[in-house]
Amino acid sequence: MQILRTPDERFRDLPDYPFEPSYVEVAAGDGSDGTLRAHYVDEGDGGSGETVLLMHGEPSWSYLYRHMIPVLAGAGHRCVAPDLIGFGRSDKPAARSDYTYQRHVDWMREALFDRLDLSRITLVCQDWGGLIGLRLVAEHPDRFARVVVANTFLPTGDEEPGKAFLDWREFSQTAPDLRVGDIVDLGCRSDLSREVKAAYDAPFPDDSFKAGARQFPMLVPVSSDDPAGGPNREAWRVLGRFDKPFLCAFGDEDPITRGLDRIFRERVPGTRGQDHVTVTGGGHFLQEDRGRELAATVNRFIGSGTGPDGGL
Repeated sequence: MQILRTPDERFRDLPDYPFEPSYVEVAAGDGSDGTLRAHYVDEGDGGSGETVLLMHGEPSWSYLYRHMIPVLAGAGHRCVAPDLIGFGRSDKPAARSDYTYQRHVDWMREALFDRLDLSRITLVCQDWGGLIGLRLVAEHPDRFARVVVANTFLPTGDEEPGKAFLDWREFSQTAPDLRVGDIVDLGCRSDLSREVKAAYDAPFPDDSFKAGARQFPMLVPVSSDDPAGGPNREAWRVLGRFDKPFLCAFGDEDPITRGLDRIFRERVPGTRGQDHVTVTGGGHFLQEDRGRELAATVNRFIGSGTGPDGGL
């Protein structure tokens, strides 16, 4: 496996991102003894006893959570925001074939549980952060206190994907230059500054670093025989018994995931009795549009008294 590593100078003086980098090594998963370096932000003293795990999606990185981390850490919570392999400051396998759905789950499981030993987790997940994070919830429900899903889903390939997603997938495969900052900007209702768009571009000095960003849309199950379909169906079976607090906080202006919160509310017992929110003015990247508001929602959810007493 050929591995690329973005030079550190690409991450200097990014706006509103003063966080010191932290790293763990995970097995490459290619049958060799090789490892990959996974980056994560670790902020807050954890005085509340709560750990908030902030999982990003495609094609963003932990920079997406820069407005939320101070609000959550200010409430006494420990905030851990990893960069998925292939994104942010994490290592980037060079071949698209190096990226599979299962490997992403395995990489994050090893980083978060085997290396960091996180527990009593409040998961906040958006986009691919949910596709990976919810698999981890289903595999290790004992490590999670509660879950916040925001503009995400757990597809099995049994339902027809929406036109908005299919259009995005087609674009991601045919665009000669995948300009990540512009893509994030298009997924927001607010207009990102040139400096912020450059920060989203920072992990990718050139197209050779974008194998993961190119491959991710092709890993979403869109047919019933997709290799990820079976594991995701099993995850849904576990989530169908998950009665710990489970909150939906979806943006009202995301064409890709609009309405999918209804399925969580129908199928996951932990959603019952929760004060689900619709984030007004929130596009697909609602952390950009309404990050501080979403963080305040998470703080209220943690402090609502619905602690990790439920179980499977």
